[in-house]
Amino acid sequence: MIILASQSASRREMLLAAGVSFEARTSDVDEAAIKRELIGIPACEIAGILAEAKALGVSICAPGRLVLGGDSLVEVAGRLFDKPVSREQAAEHLSFFSGQMMHLHSAAVLIRDGISLWRHCALAKLRVRRLSETFIERYLDSEWPAVSACVGVFRIEAAGVQLFEDIEGSHFTVLGMPLLAVLSALREHGELAV
Repeated sequence: MIILASQSASRREMLLAAGVSFEARTSDVDEAAIKRELIGIPACEIAGILAEAKALGVSICAPGRLVLGGDSLVEVAGRLFDKPVSREQAAEHLSFFSGQMMHLHSAAVLIRDGISLWRHCALAKLRVRRLSETFIERYLDSEWPAVSACVGVFRIEAAGVQLFEDIEGSHFTVLGMPLLAVLSALREHGELAV
């Protein structure tokens, strides 16, 4: 049984649906501090570094166990976005995203005993349609505060799908984890049947 170093509901649901046995633990990583040290680094690398930091934090207390860490970053017009801290900030993010291409980077790493064994980052491109202020307000009326835990201010499996004109990339990547690559890596490391 692996350890998922994340409390992300979508990551847990993906692993459960795929039949992966796991326990979820939270890592006390200061993501903001790490990001401040990584100015100028490509977004996919940052996502991988954050995923690794989370897994390392959990791995310390789980000798011999395989730990899966994950992280997702949203990049729009060269700017990285975090989860919104308020409904007002969520509305600001959505206004900025309107009519633009969103790059969603989802990274996953596997660590055992503090050693990184595997890392993968996937990219999904989501074209955000033009969003009116009225739509944004109604959208947040129905989706807030659920989307406060979502980078990009959306749940693709819910009303968030209405934000987009087109999506290029894996549905799993959009949900927050490159699941097919993770499953392959778990097979390679003996956690799943071949």
